[in-house]
Amino acid sequence: MKKIVFASFLVFSYLATHAQKDFQGMAVYESKTSTSDFKSRFEGNREISPEMQKMIEERMKKMFEKTFFLNFDKSASIYKEEEKLETPGQGQGGFRMMSSMMGGGGTYYKNVKDKTYKVDKEFMGKEFLVKDSLVNYNWQMTGETRVIGGYNCFKATAVIPASKTDFRNFRPKKEEEKKDEKAKEETKEGTKTSFMDQIELPKEITITAWYTPEIPVSQGPEGYWGLPGLILEVNDGKTTILCSKIVLNPKDKAEIKAPSNGKQVSQKEYDEIVVKKMEEMQEMNNGRGGGFQMRMTR
Repeated sequence: MKKIVFASFLVFSYLATHAQKDFQGMAVYESKTSTSDFKSRFEGNREISPEMQKMIEERMKKMFEKTFFLNFDKSASIYKEEEKLETPGQGQGGFRMMSSMMGGGGTYYKNVKDKTYKVDKEFMGKEFLVKDSLVNYNWQMTGETRVIGGYNCFKATAVIPASKTDFRNFRPKKEEEKKDEKAKEETKEGTKTSFMDQIELPKEITITAWYTPEIPVSQGPEGYWGLPGLILEVNDGKTTILCSKIVLNPKDKAEIKAPSNGKQVSQKEYDEIVVKKMEEMQEMNNGRGGGFQMRMTR
């Protein structure tokens, strides 16, 4: 194992030293999140017609299956979702709120030299520029190897706290928990149970990454980084992000530039804003319904 890590370090150091100053690469990633937990919420529900169930499944697929582009050089990268035309009415109500928390939209800029990141996010009609330090993944190297897209890859794992603002980590509550919540609600005359009452968030997420020292950049999709080679696959809880295409030194080079629009906040500040608004929506929904239509105040 030590030989593998040492060899990876030598390859990384040699190529980094002799690579052209204008080295750049582009990688395409396919992100897919399991929806089995949420499908069980409405399958077999007599109150939901087959047509409505089909519509829900189609919208969930668009939210949970996305394509992203990563443009990178030796020190920085930008990660953006593939632009698609939205179907009229698709971005309304609760689905719009959930879609904004699915890791897509905006530009995710990482600078591994400065160990910082910036990402522009839109949440309920307001633009934010989240700026913070990159997550310090405590990667554990393993001896496992596999080939992805013709590249030899090595496996690494890490455990991190689950993000409170990443909807992909949410899971429906267990049956006994739902029964307890229902019993509490039945004691409150005229109250309604919102969608947010039905879900829970795990405390920790185990990350599994496959990286290739053959592309010696400490980059990867989304906020993943810190390995001696480009990360080609990530398994993050219920989400799998897999690289489907790589182009090194493309003819048309992208401008790897940090976003600048939006109110600048730290990740902690942004998470607090989102959680607060979700709680407000829950209260409004319990009070008179339609809480998802609330607009953020400035």
